[in-house]
Order: sequence, then C-alpha cells, then structure tokens
Amino acid sequence: MILSPIIISLKVSFISTIFTLIIGIALARFITKYNFKGKNILEAMIILPMVLPPSVTGYGLLILLGKRSFLGGFLYKFFDISLIFTLGAACIASFIVSLPLMYQSCKAAFLNIDKTYENTARTLGASEIRIFFRITLPLSWPGVLSGIVLSFARALGEFGATLMIAGNIPGKTQTIPLAIYFAVEGGDNKTANILFAIVLVFSFTLIYSLNMWMKKQNDN
Repeated sequence: MILSPIIISLKVSFISTIFTLIIGIALARFITKYNFKGKNILEAMIILPMVLPPSVTGYGLLILLGKRSFLGGFLYKFFDISLIFTLGAACIASFIVSLPLMYQSCKAAFLNIDKTYENTARTLGASEIRIFFRITLPLSWPGVLSGIVLSFARALGEFGATLMIAGNIPGKTQTIPLAIYFAVEGGDNKTANILFAIVLVFSFTLIYSLNMWMKKQNDN
C-alpha cells in the first residue's frame, strides 16, 4: 500500500515533467521572441492553472476530456481511447498544473539573456535553431533547471485536479497525495505519516539541492 503510490507518483511526475519541459520551453521562446495578436490572451491561458483552484482545473479537464465532450468523444469514437480515470489522465492533470511554473521560469531566463550573443551569432550566419541550442538554451540553463525542479515537485504534490479526472484507484491512479488523504479519512494514520514523511523529505531535498546549485553557480 505504501510502495504503489510512490511508484505511481514518480512515474506521473517524470512523464508530466518531460512534456512540461518541452512545451514550456517552446511556449516561453515563442512568446518572448515574437509579438502577435492575442499574445496576452495566450499567456493568460498558460498561467491560469496557477491561480485556479486545482479542483476547478480538474473539472475543466473533465469537461474537456469526458466521453461526452468534443475532444474526449472524438478520441473514444474513432480511436477507442478513454483518458478519464487512467494513468494518462493523472499525467495530464500534473502537466497542466505544473506548466505555468516551467513557463515562468523559462520566460524569465530567456528575457535575462544578453541579446548581444544572439545578434553576434546571426551576423556570422548562424541559423535560429543553432543559435537557440548553442547559445540561448545554455545561457538560460539555470532558469530552465529551476523550472524542471519546481514542475517536478508540483507534479509530485498534485491532488485536486488528479482526483477529478483520474480518481483514486489503488495500483492504477492513486498517487501519494491521494493515498495520504484517503488513509487519513480511513483512520490509517500510520500509512499517512510514512507517505507524508517520504514526500516531505524528497521535496525538501529537491528544492534544497536546487538552491545550493544556484548559489554555487552565482559564486562562480
């Protein structure tokens, strides 16, 4: 009962963080590099899950991905795919709630880069893709790494949205926060205390390690 939620939580956090990293970097680069109509609306939509109650975010995902919705109905009718109450749903919930953290970290990192390096590379004939991977991304790596750690920790602690669209299915969708909640509700304080200690120590170690690494980078 203790090991299963840990494995599921780590699996969900790793999967969601991979997608959060890729999409968060892409969105941050796109929005910081280009000016277009509707830019503020897009950015507001990205950040919105950060301020919405997780249960509200989960309900919105339930409406979007349910079998009676356009997207959920399309996937079920043509591909026989039902995302609700699956591990995939838990990954989607964690991705949605952690994306704003990754986006904000990457955006701040990209905006703080000295544009002289990029402009110099352009005058030397380097392509935009080469400039991004050889100059922009390495220079902004501390901010990106911060986004990765914060997004992973947020995904690890996700509760409300996960409960709404993935449910609490032991061995399938029951993550650590869900296991703690239902253990307390069922009077199993021993299990709740063990899981609480595990996630507290793990999350603290992540944040502490990031802070120490950032301090070391600044000292150098």
